[in-house]
Amino acid sequence: MKTRQLGHEGPYVSAIGLGCMGMSDFYTTGVDEREAVATLHRALELGVTLFDTADMYGPYTNEELLGRALRGKREGIYLASKFGLVRSDDPHARGVNGRPEYVRQSIDGSLKRLGTDYLDLYYQHRIDPQVPVEETIGAMADLVKAGKVRHIGISEASADTIQRAHGVHPLAAVQSEFSLWSRDPEHNGVLETCRRLGIAFVAYSPLGRGFLTGELKSPDDFAADDYRRFNPRFQADNFYRNLALVDRVRTMAASKGVSASQLALGWVWAQGEHVIPIPGTKQRKYLESNVAAGAVVLDKEELRQLDGIFGADGVVAGERYGAQPMTLLNG
Repeated sequence: MKTRQLGHEGPYVSAIGLGCMGMSDFYTTGVDEREAVATLHRALELGVTLFDTADMYGPYTNEELLGRALRGKREGIYLASKFGLVRSDDPHARGVNGRPEYVRQSIDGSLKRLGTDYLDLYYQHRIDPQVPVEETIGAMADLVKAGKVRHIGISEASADTIQRAHGVHPLAAVQSEFSLWSRDPEHNGVLETCRRLGIAFVAYSPLGRGFLTGELKSPDDFAADDYRRFNPRFQADNFYRNLALVDRVRTMAASKGVSASQLALGWVWAQGEHVIPIPGTKQRKYLESNVAAGAVVLDKEELRQLDGIFGADGVVAGERYGAQPMTLLNG
């Protein structure tokens, strides 16, 4: 397993991490815990060391799952969780909370559920517009001093917010959505800011929530409770417009002898040595395919072709979140 560094002076972790959200939430209520645990254990066998969760996944049940599955296996694992994105009674609405007292409350709950004395990486999940980021990061820095957290990060933050946060306490990682069809970090300065400051950029949904695998053919492929049914990119005409883009990726991948998902992951890795994708899966077969993508090397012409498919503004149809969650993105 290749490794990449988390932060300018941080530890080296597996060049691919495992996003664990879907093992417990959002894609279906039909959770197969036995397969999820087997997938976590297989990830360890394959050399994956970076595991990503959050308190709002479930809520709470994803952290509990990891706590059970990884009990007795803590050594060598780089465990990341998040706070600050708050669930409500409306399944399609979220709140944010970056108050220092909430930071202190949240870490204790996460540590208990995960069955550990410390987190390797703790993220502010979304920026709270009512609380200066300096106050939130200051509270997170106190967790580092207390030994509850080793490194801190933020998620979905603007370049300016990253700079301000990093000035309070060094950030090891910034996590944002990034894939062939979600290119905002390229254009808003976030990717370059991370590179300049020596911060790892952790790319979530590097396979476009499964769309870039090329295995989805219709909106009817989703379970009734799958939240992608409410995501603009997966709805009505947008789905089929985006599917035409993915078909071009599948054709290109076939000519190279790899899967569409492996080609998409190869593109993410090629965007910088500080970029670490964390594709999510709850099945061993997909995990193994994702890890094998580490051997995919793209030359300049292949990168140019992929950029030609997705690079132009307006090519991808639909926003990456619904209206209310889009308001929570710090930009």
